[in-house]
Amino acid sequence: MAVILPDWRHADVHVRDRRGRTDRPRETDIDPEWANEAYCDPEAVWFTPDPKGRKGMSNRTIGWSETAGFVITVITVPDPDGSGFVWGASAWRSNPTDVAVYESREY
Repeated sequence: MAVILPDWRHADVHVRDRRGRTDRPRETDIDPEWANEAYCDPEAVWFTPDPKGRKGMSNRTIGWSETAGFVITVITVPDPDGSGFVWGASAWRSNPTDVAVYESREY
């Protein structure tokens, strides 16, 4: 079965300009293609729903992006129509806690 990649049309600028919209100079801008690589990583860790999500509608995926060369945390929201369509909501370079989860596969 083919993986349906997240659609980033509404969050493209949000993930590409992380440094520009935060006061954290160490923030990493994320290319949606990198986020899709992490999302499709066969070793990715999935949280459905995202335990840190506020409304219980989002999912969290922590996976490796070969192109970026680091682990990325990807937030997606499945379309409620049941079609399998997925919206990309956010993505960032994983923090040390998420990297440790990914490396240990303890979740």
